[in-house]
Amino acid sequence: MSRSKEWIVFAVIAALVIATSYLTGGTAGTVPGSEGNIKIAHNNWAENIAVSHLWKQLLEEKGYRVQLIQTEKAPVWAGVADGSVDMLTEAWLPHTDKPYYKKYKKQIELHDAWYEGTGLGLVVPEYMENIDTIEDLKQNEDQFIRNGEPSIVGIDAGASLMRLSEKAIKEYRLDYNLIESSEPAMLSELDKAYKNKKPLVVTLWNPHWAFKKYDLKYLKDDKKVYGEGDTIYYATRNGFKNDHPEIVRWMDRWKMDDDSLGELILAIEESDPEKGTIKWIEENRDLVDQWLQE
Repeated sequence: MSRSKEWIVFAVIAALVIATSYLTGGTAGTVPGSEGNIKIAHNNWAENIAVSHLWKQLLEEKGYRVQLIQTEKAPVWAGVADGSVDMLTEAWLPHTDKPYYKKYKKQIELHDAWYEGTGLGLVVPEYMENIDTIEDLKQNEDQFIRNGEPSIVGIDAGASLMRLSEKAIKEYRLDYNLIESSEPAMLSELDKAYKNKKPLVVTLWNPHWAFKKYDLKYLKDDKKVYGEGDTIYYATRNGFKNDHPEIVRWMDRWKMDDDSLGELILAIEESDPEKGTIKWIEENRDLVDQWLQE
């Protein structure tokens, strides 16, 4: 084979390799402005599921292939820190996720906030008129009996909210059992109690659609165990901003409040994550376009 023919064959093979890499999300995914594979990790909190699916849909509109990975909060942070995951959509700072941020802050990139003014703590229905503070739980243990003992219905064992609730039980010297559960299980208990106007105390946070569906109130935390309100940021693995500056630019414009986020979560609750997200995007296209403008 002549040298010129060898060069033509080499050029064709090289072109095929590049095209294959692009189509399979190989090295092309690291070229700014090009499509690629994006991995987003989230836990099973309702708003975390909602915003992760939101960005999955929006990035797929832009040609990316997005994989969502649901796990506990600790593995979410660890995955972003070791680079096996590209991003997490919720970093509650400076209080709730302080332990994770302190541990991994040199291994992640923290970006702009998208939600301000969170809350978290112990919550009861508004119809419980004699329970307004965490201290009030001491004198009303008999109202919250579950499995033979006064109980607070919690969520996932590894959640920061559970860690703070364990601290609250100690600080306020409450003789209560903190039930390890999950968000769906806790909400199921809340729904049953609310419909029958039964006493119940749960661990909860906002932003959350439950505050739109039910009349609820936080118990006053005089000892500030749960701290002041947090701001929610998103974070990515080290190097992500260099690999995908366009995604960081879009997400830095991303802002939501109780109304917009509550509507998104309810749309998902009424159908499923994909259909609910698509419906919300269609109804909020002007807002979404502001985030994604070039």
